[in-house]
Amino acid sequence: MRKLSLTLAAAAMGLAASQASAADLPRKAPAYIPPALPPITWTGCYIGANIGGAFGNASATFNAGEVSTNGSGFAGGGQIGCDYQFAGSPWVIGFRNMFDGTTNDRSGTIGAGPLAGGVVNFNNQWFDTLTARLGYAVQPTWLLYFQGGGAWGHTSTDITFGGVQIGQTSKTRSGWTIGGGVEWMFAPHWSAFLEGNYMDFGSNNGTVFGVVACGAGCAYSTKATESTVLVGVNYRFW
Repeated sequence: MRKLSLTLAAAAMGLAASQASAADLPRKAPAYIPPALPPITWTGCYIGANIGGAFGNASATFNAGEVSTNGSGFAGGGQIGCDYQFAGSPWVIGFRNMFDGTTNDRSGTIGAGPLAGGVVNFNNQWFDTLTARLGYAVQPTWLLYFQGGGAWGHTSTDITFGGVQIGQTSKTRSGWTIGGGVEWMFAPHWSAFLEGNYMDFGSNNGTVFGVVACGAGCAYSTKATESTVLVGVNYRFW
C-alpha cells in the first residue's frame, strides 16, 4: 500500500511539472488580419486646378456687312465643387464652379458695306461656369459625367477703320454651357479628369461713329461662343 501511494505521488508531481513547463513556453501570436479598407465613394467636396485649350467663334454683323472668325488659345484656372454618391449605387450627382483665364484672340476684316476694309478684333479674357453634373461610376474609381448650367465670360470687340479705332465694346456676358468628361480616382483623396465643354455667351450690340458713311452711327451686333478641352486634378475632402 505504501509503495502504491509513493507511485501515485510521483506521477502527480511529474504531471504538475510537465504542465508548468508547458505554461512557460511562448505562445504563437494570432495571424495578423489587416483592417478593411474604407469603401470607395465619390461623396465629398473638392478643390483643384485645370489647364487646356480654348477654341472660340465670334462674329460681328453690321448694316451691310459681316465678319466671322475662329480662334484658339490657352485656358487655365481652378474649380471647386461637391459630389454625392447614392449608397449602393453607381449614380453620382454634384455641382461645380470653374473659373479660367483665356488667351483667345482672333480678328477678321469686314468685306462689304460702308465699313468694308475695317478690321474687327475679338478677345475673350476669362470665363466662369456654374454647373450641375450627373455621373455614373462604371468602376469604383472611374466616373463618367455630364454637366450643364450657366456661363459668364468677359469679351471685348475692337473695330478699326483706316488705322483708327471707331468702336469698342467690352462687357461681361452671360449665357449657358454644356459638356462632359471622365474622372479617375488614382489615389485616396486625389482624382484627375479630362473633359470638353461648349459655352454660348449670346449677343451684344454696339454703335460705331467717326466714319463718313456712318455719320449718324452704324449699329452692329456681336456674338461669341467658346469650346474648351481641359485636363485637371482635384483634391477631395471626405
